[in-house]
Amino acid sequence: MIDYGFTKEVDVSVEEAIDTVCDELKKEGFGILTRIDAHEKFKEKLGIDFKKYVILGGCNPALAHKAILAEENIGLMLPCNVIVYEKDGKTVISVMKPTMAMEMIDNDELKQIAETVEEKLKKAFESIAWR
Repeated sequence: MIDYGFTKEVDVSVEEAIDTVCDELKKEGFGILTRIDAHEKFKEKLGIDFKKYVILGGCNPALAHKAILAEENIGLMLPCNVIVYEKDGKTVISVMKPTMAMEMIDNDELKQIAETVEEKLKKAFESIAWR
């Protein structure tokens, strides 16, 4: 288990997992700013066949605004990434832990914001379940 993110394996397709992740993030005030389909880009740019691997860039605008006010250069660490990929016949979902990413920055206000963001991401992550 990684210590810089929350991770789980599920028995659904990558696309179904992405749809559910997006729905649960939305409930916590996050939108998806970016979607990078690594498998498509590796094929297009490198001619490599690669498993499905999608990087979603999630953002909670209100908290991103607070973070930028607290630390102007924090945009280097935004958005909050979520990855969804295939592994051994299952789909893996991993969500970053903002508190881990912010450990290198000496700003107490930013660390408090990161804790709030992480609580919301963890709540969304824990809500991901299939019937």
